[in-house]
Amino acid sequence: MHKLLKSHILPATPYLSADKPARQVVVSTLITKFYYIIRVKTKLQNLKMIKDDYLIFELYLPNHLPIMTMLKQFLNYTILALLLASCDTKNNTVKENNVNEINTPIKQNTPVKVTKNVFKKKESDSIDTKNVVEFLTKYGKLNKETIVLIKTRLGEIKIRLYKDTPLHRANFIFLSKIGYFDSTCFYRVVPDFIIQGGNSERITTMRYRNKYRNYKMPSEFKSNRKHKYGAIAMARDWENNPHKKSNPFEFYIIQSRDGGHHLDGEHTVFGEVISGFSTMDKIVNLKTGSDEWPLDDVFMKVEVLD
Repeated sequence: MHKLLKSHILPATPYLSADKPARQVVVSTLITKFYYIIRVKTKLQNLKMIKDDYLIFELYLPNHLPIMTMLKQFLNYTILALLLASCDTKNNTVKENNVNEINTPIKQNTPVKVTKNVFKKKESDSIDTKNVVEFLTKYGKLNKETIVLIKTRLGEIKIRLYKDTPLHRANFIFLSKIGYFDSTCFYRVVPDFIIQGGNSERITTMRYRNKYRNYKMPSEFKSNRKHKYGAIAMARDWENNPHKKSNPFEFYIIQSRDGGHHLDGEHTVFGEVISGFSTMDKIVNLKTGSDEWPLDDVFMKVEVLD
């Protein structure tokens, strides 16, 4: 029996292959330490963006000494430049304030205008860890499609999503419409078992996930929804997840003709393949590394049909 399907992604941490240099993780706090130093000393608001990009880059950094050395040098120069820029900005601000004090006449009893913090309204697609059920419930009522088409270089797979798993259906439609799945590939294939997708090594993929804070979905187990041949279900974390919440970004399709019924009640089944079984067979038979990731990536483009 195959190992039970764990989600290959812990929150904000991509699944990386040992067979490709770009997937070797450097376990280091170098970037976060540098960020702390420059954040405290310069207090520049835009440094958070810099930190986010560095953290993403660190996850994909090859474990080679020359590259690590180059990165350290680059970060050192970056920190120096930011500190100098901060000093210049501070000096310029002081000079401007002095000029204003000299040229501006003093007025008494001038009312002070209090500026309140103005927060922009949330975007229409702003799902996060706190409003998952509310957001997907409303989204599902406005987006009732159930048929989606997954296009790959090896062919197409058409899927019907179940109405009796409303949160998972709405979630898959949502991620399809915002283009998340278009940045991902089938990253795990196991003959006579599954093909699994919804992740990639692209920075775009990680930015999507970070934007929506790697939210989780409540399970929607149904006695009549089994892991039959062609069933599509959501991956999930197996550690510290007693309620078996789904990872909304990653899904798998049962490729075995005998099904994968040892997974019933463990992962939410929310749809099934209605055409494109031959495409599944082509994908699952690709040559892979020891991590079951195809050596030649199979990226997807997902279209919502009806």
